[in-house]
Amino acid sequence: MTAASENSAADNPPPDRYRRRIQFRDTDAAGIAHFSTFFLFMEEAEHEFLRARDLSVLMHDEVGAISWPRVAVKCDYTSPVKFEDVLDVDVSLTRVGEKSVTYAFAFSCESRAVARGEITAVCCRVGENIAPKSISIPEDIRAKLFATPTERGDKLRG
Repeated sequence: MTAASENSAADNPPPDRYRRRIQFRDTDAAGIAHFSTFFLFMEEAEHEFLRARDLSVLMHDEVGAISWPRVAVKCDYTSPVKFEDVLDVDVSLTRVGEKSVTYAFAFSCESRAVARGEITAVCCRVGENIAPKSISIPEDIRAKLFATPTERGDKLRG
């Protein structure tokens, strides 16, 4: 697979599961998880997805630092969750392009659909006093994105 190749959802491994308990700090005045916390949960789940593949949102190679700035994020809500509820977040790759990765997030609580989200991040060279510059996803990183996780992410967090 070359750096310029693109993968569709059909090429991707099954989702990883990240589990998180809703904390009091995650809720609004009505006791329901605040909409903004879902963006944090997606980021946490993405980090776990990467860690399980020996990757990170900030890595270094022989050239320098590589990171993944977000260029698009969205979340659609279907059902509320409250303090102490346990949220399952299934993370999957929906697209791996030449320079970007798109993750899908399916949130559920006791098998009840709660929300669906998406993050698109671009592979970039980063460093002090320089603006992020997009680069082709290195082949070793690309291969790890499709690898079987070394550690399952279904441990309860929070």
